[in-house]
Amino acid sequence: MRRRKRVAILGSTGSIGTQALDVIARNPERFEVVGLAGGRNAALLREQAARFGPRIATLAETDGAAGLLRVAVESAPDIVLAATDGAVAFDAVFAAVDSGIDIAIANKELVVAAGELLFAHAAASGAKLLPVDSEHSAIFQCLVGEPRDGIASIVLTASGGPFWNATAEEIRNATVADALRHPTWQMGTKNTIDSASLMNKGLEVIEASRFFDLPGERIHVLVHRTSVAHGLAIFTDGNVKAQLAAPDMRLPIGYALAYPDRLPAPAPDDALVAVGGERGAEVTTLRFERPDLERFPCLGLAYAALARGGTAPAALSAANEIAVAAFVNGEIAFGAIPECIAAATAAVPQYELSLDAVHEADRSARAAARGAVAERRVKIRGI
Repeated sequence: MRRRKRVAILGSTGSIGTQALDVIARNPERFEVVGLAGGRNAALLREQAARFGPRIATLAETDGAAGLLRVAVESAPDIVLAATDGAVAFDAVFAAVDSGIDIAIANKELVVAAGELLFAHAAASGAKLLPVDSEHSAIFQCLVGEPRDGIASIVLTASGGPFWNATAEEIRNATVADALRHPTWQMGTKNTIDSASLMNKGLEVIEASRFFDLPGERIHVLVHRTSVAHGLAIFTDGNVKAQLAAPDMRLPIGYALAYPDRLPAPAPDDALVAVGGERGAEVTTLRFERPDLERFPCLGLAYAALARGGTAPAALSAANEIAVAAFVNGEIAFGAIPECIAAATAAVPQYELSLDAVHEADRSARAAARGAVAERRVKIRGI
């Protein structure tokens, strides 16, 4: 009888964490929850702990980074799902990787800011790093069994967010409520705002560079509004593979947790529905469009940070966090988000790459971004 895989979740009370626990609850014979690290929702964490019986359960507000470290390592997991936002779990994830523990990564900032180091540590320890983002999971699945020298390029698809058909002026003056109206995905506030600015796709380009060891010029983005085709691989002989699935984050979560196996699920009863068609329809289409970098400059900022390399992606990620938080708090306009990021990243020097340098670039970029926010806040409020 197969031993159940022991799972620890960093960010168990967030969107990805709760969906992961839903996957685990549907497959109790395959998984055992040994560690849960929640955010600020103590009541939900208590419910999760009572239901799944982990060895260790911690809360960010009371246990801090030490709690994340305990869950990631001391709970003795086979795999850690890294589902927190920002840099808070960096040390815990690195400690788990150095202990040879596999990581299912749903934290963009982790791979963007420290991916080059993280993959080097994983290579040394033998830990597997598995993508959870639907786009990277798609590419990962497309490349299984393919020789590396046969890969010409890869394509990440983007929903285009709620502003794809909006004018530049409408985008600049959009409200928080406008930005949170994502057309297909249910995500947390930060990720939904990033989707509206297309920064999420920029961060995913940097992630893809780390996961698949490809330069930016071989990583493309196409807007695909229905979010059915999540990623494509283009091969040197001209063939293209695509991964299609319903826009349900439980699918890539389950694939990462169960890898190299696939979890059982009811087979689709309608082939057209399985490839994105409406139930009862006779036809569906897969439409792709080029991204508009003028209306969505955040994507270009991400490509530029990837080209600079070193600690530039860490600075980009940190500045974006500050700018998004300022927008959500009503301090700056939506259109000021890329302005703050550009100003902050230009002000942060390059550091020789190390985990300490990543932390320093993160700190410096946050400070610079706060300054950029303050300048624009004064202009908006007229004080």
